[in-house]
Amino acid sequence: MIRRRRNVPWIQKHSRLIIGAIALVGFILTSYLTFISLTGGDFACVGQEAGACDTVLDSAYAYPLDPVGRTGPPLSLFGALGYLAMGILSLAPLAVSPENNKKLRQNLENNTWLLILALSFAMAAFSGYLMYVLAFELQTACYYCIGSALFSLSFLVMAIIGHDWEDFGQILFIGAIVILVTIVGSLGVYSNVNNPIANEEIPLAPGERIPISRPNTAAQPPVGWEITTTSGPAEIELAEHLASVGATKYTAYWCPHCFDQKQLFGEEAYNIVPHIECTPDGLNGEPERCEGIVRAFPTWQIDGQIYEGTLTLDRLAELTGYTGNTDFKYTLPRR
Repeated sequence: MIRRRRNVPWIQKHSRLIIGAIALVGFILTSYLTFISLTGGDFACVGQEAGACDTVLDSAYAYPLDPVGRTGPPLSLFGALGYLAMGILSLAPLAVSPENNKKLRQNLENNTWLLILALSFAMAAFSGYLMYVLAFELQTACYYCIGSALFSLSFLVMAIIGHDWEDFGQILFIGAIVILVTIVGSLGVYSNVNNPIANEEIPLAPGERIPISRPNTAAQPPVGWEITTTSGPAEIELAEHLASVGATKYTAYWCPHCFDQKQLFGEEAYNIVPHIECTPDGLNGEPERCEGIVRAFPTWQIDGQIYEGTLTLDRLAELTGYTGNTDFKYTLPRR
């Protein structure tokens, strides 16, 4: 009697390669985001969404080990590790020759599919939580985040349809357990995001400065975020000095790094600092004055020289020859 070989669907024949390809793209994406986060650069976004990218990727949600202090490895690093793990799990069995190590190949096939299924449920559940945060907490869009969520959803779809599961109940059981653990863990990690300790309550050593904070909401035109810090005598004196020497800050209302600069000065002092809004829909926007000068936000022009990025008040004092009071109140958060 001749047995007919079961016809394996195309999607199941190539499912591991498809998962591996998605994992590779996701790994490259999250590695880029991790590099930018660790080096303090600007994320490459287009148009209005440029501000949204910085808002999300520099928010408290981007630092899971310390959401309030925003220190430690960024979330994108953990994403990169997740994509790397998914790529290894999907492609490892393909590296084993079925002719020479048939049993090892079969064991790897079976065991890795269970791990792929569990990891895909975890990534999809966490991405779903982050999409909720994006829509209802941060209230903005981030193409990187949405793309990563689509990758995670693709993993889950491929894990379910890309393998011949004998018991669909097994999928439901694994999925329910992993989703529950992932959501509970996510809520626990970010439980203090919206309840940070007020600056006034942070115990400081003599001479220590208060780390500035940034809100977890999208900037709204024309002003952006409201400055929450108050100026001291040193900040006001430095601002008056900057105005007297013609130092100019080029800014954008949606730029989180620009907001950091405002927070370092405090509201009263920052209103003294000469600054130009470079976005057309910003308050008193003058984009034509920024052309040929600004490549990144914020940009300082001091004595004909261009300096990009957020500058500490000590650095501004040094660059402008300021010799007055340097008892500044605030410092940038640790990274």
